[in-house]
Amino acid sequence: MATATMLLLALWPLASMPLQAADPVTAIRAAQLIDGVADQPLRDAVVLIEGGRITAVGSALPIPEGAQLIDLGGATLLPGLIDCHTHITGDPGDYYESLVRDSSIDVAVNAHLYAERTLLAGFTTVRNLGAPDFVDVALRRSIDEQRTRGPRIVAAGHGIGATGGHADFTGLSPSLRFTGFTGVADGVEAVRLKVREQVKYGADVIKMVATAGVLSEEDSVGAPQYTQAEMDALVDEAHRWDRKVAAHAHGTEGIKMAVRAGVDSIEHGSLLDAEGIRMMKARGTYLVADVYDDDYILAEYARLNYPEKILDKERQVGRLQRENFRKAVQAGVRIAYGTDAGVYPHGDNGKQFAKQVEWGQTPMQAIQSATGHAADLLGRSDRVGRIAPGRYADLIAVSGDPLKDVSELERVQFVMKEGLVYKRNGKAQLP
Repeated sequence: MATATMLLLALWPLASMPLQAADPVTAIRAAQLIDGVADQPLRDAVVLIEGGRITAVGSALPIPEGAQLIDLGGATLLPGLIDCHTHITGDPGDYYESLVRDSSIDVAVNAHLYAERTLLAGFTTVRNLGAPDFVDVALRRSIDEQRTRGPRIVAAGHGIGATGGHADFTGLSPSLRFTGFTGVADGVEAVRLKVREQVKYGADVIKMVATAGVLSEEDSVGAPQYTQAEMDALVDEAHRWDRKVAAHAHGTEGIKMAVRAGVDSIEHGSLLDAEGIRMMKARGTYLVADVYDDDYILAEYARLNYPEKILDKERQVGRLQRENFRKAVQAGVRIAYGTDAGVYPHGDNGKQFAKQVEWGQTPMQAIQSATGHAADLLGRSDRVGRIAPGRYADLIAVSGDPLKDVSELERVQFVMKEGLVYKRNGKAQLP
């Protein structure tokens, strides 16, 4: 009797505790679903969501009693889109004004605006490849803690590059001095230390500036700016810390040097040649090519006040980049979607889909580049980029069929991130 009494007393606190209610089930129904991986859409689609995760997907799937139903009618449902190359902390403006007048405080107080625009455009995850003073890391934290509305951010901190190169301030008076954190590093040991610094302060990915660039005032558009030894050391150090490496690389030789070093993606890839294409395909290196930027820059150059040297470089590489993108697609190089948003306005990220189709991809390939393939590049296929059980409930919808008109992705009508609705019927709403 004493033993039984003691057992009842031990169980009493558990019996008196209120039962925790199960997470409510949400069901989404749409005419068709593109899951981000399969080559054919699913008709009469139903997705079940619980606790911010997808629990079931099927055609005409039974909807549980009591579930909250979101009926999207004739819409097409897709995974939340992924942009693998953004600069989410800044928007295009006067080149010199932003360079010498804006501080990282200006950048920080405006960054949330660009993040919300990106999310409402249907991009629920971005890889941010460069921001001053770790503002992207702070923004990522604020979004993760739901204090700010925006996409999930894979942050790079600062791009790591050579003195006088694309990661440095060039074309200015030598009497000017800039303070704060920097990604500039020279020599094998210095680049290793710079990788460690980025990791220390919160970088999820490492950006290496392998070559000269377009929107900076070096003479070259694509010359290598690191030695092979420096690139090898940078990539080795990043991979030691379990960080992938994205290589800014426009020039032919710099692209191949970066691929030899083992980078995970080539960004831009403007002057990619046949050998470089073969190397990337053999090693599984992704190409992330911003093939919409040229249209915006050359249309808006007067307002942007770019130096003539920069405009000359843009005219030199814009068409070549697109032609080489087509060659890479035809050869079977892995393509991940990345726009360089921040060079053009955030929220317009979807405009690149039509350009990728114009220059060689099918609509389905373009969509997969921003879903399943992008998730693979980020190393997050188990969480994002696909509508499948266990993944985050990151879902978007468009009114029409993007396989017939890929520009539908410029007009996203519905946005859900981790089970919370941020946009419905084309209008933003508080989750």
